[in-house]
Amino acid sequence: MLQDLRLVDNNYIISTVTKNKEESSKRKFSWSSLKDLPRLFKIFRYIFPYKWHFFLGIFVLLLSSAASLVFPYAIGLLVDAAGVENSGFSQNINSIALGLLGILVFMAITSFLRVVSFAYMTQQAMADIRNDIYQHLLILGIPFFERRRVGELTSRITSDVSMLEEVLQFYVAEFIRQTVTMIFGVVIIAWISPTLTITMLMSFPAIVLCTIGFGYFLRRISRQRQDAMAEANVVVEETLQSISDVKAFTNEAFESRRYESKIAEVVRLALKSAWFRAGFSTMIIVGIFGGIVLVLWKGASLIEQGELLPGQLISFMLYTLFIAAGLGSFTNIFSQLLKAVGATDRIEEILIEPTELKGIGEASTQKIPGNIQFNNVAFSYPGRPEVQVIKDFNLNLDQGNTIALVGQSGAGKSTIPLLLMRFYELDSGTISIGGSDLQSLDLHQLRHNIGIVPQEVILFGGTIRENILYGRPDASEAEVREAAEQANALDFIEQFPDKFETIVGDRGIKLSGGQRQRIAIARAILKNPAILIMDEATSSLDAESEKLVQSALDRLMQNRTTIIIAHRLATIRNVDCIYVLQDGRIVEEGTHEQLQGREGGVYQNLLKLQFEKEVI
Repeated sequence: MLQDLRLVDNNYIISTVTKNKEESSKRKFSWSSLKDLPRLFKIFRYIFPYKWHFFLGIFVLLLSSAASLVFPYAIGLLVDAAGVENSGFSQNINSIALGLLGILVFMAITSFLRVVSFAYMTQQAMADIRNDIYQHLLILGIPFFERRRVGELTSRITSDVSMLEEVLQFYVAEFIRQTVTMIFGVVIIAWISPTLTITMLMSFPAIVLCTIGFGYFLRRISRQRQDAMAEANVVVEETLQSISDVKAFTNEAFESRRYESKIAEVVRLALKSAWFRAGFSTMIIVGIFGGIVLVLWKGASLIEQGELLPGQLISFMLYTLFIAAGLGSFTNIFSQLLKAVGATDRIEEILIEPTELKGIGEASTQKIPGNIQFNNVAFSYPGRPEVQVIKDFNLNLDQGNTIALVGQSGAGKSTIPLLLMRFYELDSGTISIGGSDLQSLDLHQLRHNIGIVPQEVILFGGTIRENILYGRPDASEAEVREAAEQANALDFIEQFPDKFETIVGDRGIKLSGGQRQRIAIARAILKNPAILIMDEATSSLDAESEKLVQSALDRLMQNRTTIIIAHRLATIRNVDCIYVLQDGRIVEEGTHEQLQGREGGVYQNLLKLQFEKEVI
């Protein structure tokens, strides 16, 4: 109960912090934010192994950009050639046309090579990042996962890496292309006609900036509308998931009004967006085409004065459109790059988290003795350091013995196995196994020698065979079958059409509670641990299933050091010793007969309370 409360509180705090963090990660473009872009280079270490593909992509990108800058100039030559009256008219036209065709083919080839090179480099680098994040998550300690939501961590591997993938594969190349196009485009139009360039610079930059401004407001309103629509969908999801509660409290009208208010906000934002789009369309028609008319008027005047050729005016206009398009796309490119900076920071945040293991490795199969000693142990959960869950805890457990930990909810009995497996570090005191301090033991070896049969078994969504093999992946077919037989699971497995290849479904939903328990016991048998921890594995089963599971557990506990977390006291009558916990301390110890006869004792009171509950 204490653990449940702690997790609920932590989830609430983490949800609030994460929500604020996610809101702050929505990066908006501003010129001052450009100083953040160098942080994107932190992820370039993943590109280094594929640097030759990266450099090849950059090289062919520059060639493609150069060819695209030649294209408008060649178009102008073609137009001017048509106006030249000489005997070589057709020859000039054909030569220039063939040249244009050659440029197009060259651009197509370099574009193909660029896409393939960047795609290979990006996909390989992103695969490395995903593998590193996942492997790092696997070796992080339990406290880390209590501070983070699963959805948030999944988002790091999916959404954030996808953001980096998109930026590296498309936006980095687009940034280089547009930069080259703008710089050399301005140089070329200034060389074609300085006068016309000045006219263009008086009109087009202002139009582009207005376009950027409109685009910014449209994107902001679009985000607000998406958020409002998401809130409306949340109302639908919550209502339908809890439809029985809605009907029980007769709150249909309340939920209907709540949904109507959310949809009204969606409509308001949609209409606001429509007004901006209408204004944007008007500005485009007047501004862009007005600017084009202005430049054409000035260009026509220069042609009339003999200062400019018609083909040069065509080339100038094409270069101008290239520059305007490049300038207009820069805001979006920078916004995407800044989002990638945020994604990089969040990925790095995980990768620099200190780990409990040195790395992914195979668990040691070396056995350890089963004698355990707790010496003056004190512990508080990291999320609540002010609440000491375990206080001055002392316990000696001989190898092969079976003990039970009992107590009211919050007494600390469920925390002891977590400390034994080093899911958490102690505040003070020591725990030793076989005379060796827990801190000196390899974590892989320690946990390999501890088996757990929980009260609520959660299986993986694969086959029965895969779930049993999880105890020891290298086990043979005969060993798997023997483990299932010892766990009283073979009979029901053989009744399935697919037998051991039967899919158990998400979290084992296709199996009954007793069947899941016996699969878990088979898994523990296959693991063959020196120490066994059982969290009242039969408390939620019917009588028939309980009998089968208890029989399997009795076999499993033979010759093993066993710790039972007891909720039903009737199931621990035959253990070697019962330890009664209260406020994190052992207050009573002894056999069932000794403790039940202790007048006014905590154990006797627990027996009375449980008996009264069962009678009621």
